[in-house]
Amino acid sequence: MQKKYIVRLNDQERQTLEAIVKKISGSSQKVRRAPILLAADAERLAWTDAAIAQAYRCRTKTVENIRQRFVEFGFEQTLQGKKRAESARPKCLSGDEEAKIIATRLSKPPTRYANWSLRSLAEKVVELGIFDLVSHETVRQTHKKTE
Repeated sequence: MQKKYIVRLNDQERQTLEAIVKKISGSSQKVRRAPILLAADAERLAWTDAAIAQAYRCRTKTVENIRQRFVEFGFEQTLQGKKRAESARPKCLSGDEEAKIIATRLSKPPTRYANWSLRSLAEKVVELGIFDLVSHETVRQTHKKTE
């Protein structure tokens, strides 16, 4: 089958990969991708995807993905991996609101209870008007940070 993504390494990239393979230095993913890229190099070895997968104990889809990433995103991103975003979701509570939840938690619990439950604390926060709507999970995460 004709390969859609052809890997062509320059001398500097090849030296970098050979150093990683020789020293086995870097993250486990980096060490795993380096020999696959070297074997896929069209200028040198140019192994088939099946042969690379068998030699390095991975799936052929992994080899295909590495080839594609190299062609589309370049050497560095293929080797290092994609950088993740700092925070996937913005915080839903401000520091002031968190402080009010903590203060409520430290106050006397409802009658017939020794401690606040997360659900009763969430209900109390809404009742006091600190927040319009808050889930017990948000209260738990706030509670967890202050332990």
